[in-house]
Amino acid sequence: MRSPRHVTLRLLALAAASVTAAAFLPAPSASAAIPVERRASVEQECFEPGPDLATSARGGQATDHRDITRAEQRAIERRTDRILSRTSARQRRAAVAAPVPVYVHVMAAKNGAGDVTDAQITQQIAVLNTDFAGQESTAAANTGFTFTLAGTDRFYNDTWHRDGSSTTYRKRTRQGGANALNIWLVDFNYLGIATFPWDYAKNPGIDGIRVQYSSLPGGSIANYDLGKTATHEAGHWFGLYHTFQGGCVATNDEVGDTPAQSSATSGCPEGRDSCTLPGLDPIHNYMDYSYDACYDQFTPGQSTRANQMFAAYRA
Repeated sequence: MRSPRHVTLRLLALAAASVTAAAFLPAPSASAAIPVERRASVEQECFEPGPDLATSARGGQATDHRDITRAEQRAIERRTDRILSRTSARQRRAAVAAPVPVYVHVMAAKNGAGDVTDAQITQQIAVLNTDFAGQESTAAANTGFTFTLAGTDRFYNDTWHRDGSSTTYRKRTRQGGANALNIWLVDFNYLGIATFPWDYAKNPGIDGIRVQYSSLPGGSIANYDLGKTATHEAGHWFGLYHTFQGGCVATNDEVGDTPAQSSATSGCPEGRDSCTLPGLDPIHNYMDYSYDACYDQFTPGQSTRANQMFAAYRA
């Protein structure tokens, strides 16, 4: 839920207040309106402010997404443990063995703006497969997840292109079940927005990720044109928090091998250490807010968590 990148780099400085969590709020405007999804109590979404925002707004000094409290985190963990206790390790392995079907919805404008090519979509699927297979770094984990393009559709609607009536268009166009990753390519003030797996049962019609179309491979956003926004958002879709979730606390993102960090990363500052707890900030982790070129890994702990969450909520 990279700043830009909520999606979720990645932070939009709200003039009024600072809230911590895993869902990014929209770019400030005269009304600073809350997204329809949040007004409807659709929790756990990740909003990433768009690249036109100031770099300082992406460094985690002020958050722009709905707060996920420690109490909420604990409740989610307890719920997940209860579900997993009813399944065997073999059942869990079987649940994540099949490729994840991906449905790409191109929400173009009537004049064709945002009508990405089939080649770009193919390249985006390749990026997801490379990143989730741990092929970008010797330190990266192979999560075991693979992705296959199950379908592409195109709509030429100015409102939908701007992410207007997003609840409506997602419910009308979403395909597949809980295990299907739906990607809507739109033009908005974020890099991406994602839903979490534990919310699927509550509102399956909007499950998936929305991605700024110009962040796909070959896109036009400097530093965010390698397709990593979709990787970051898909990480949330699998149940991963930001690496800076909760700030400088031991629980942090519920993953033991991602060092705690106090705030999101902007750019690719080697040696950054924003937290007094052990370890440098994991700036190369796909779930931080670094530049696309800085990203190169999910950790083994994140792989385990993603597999568990998928087995619990998407199998």
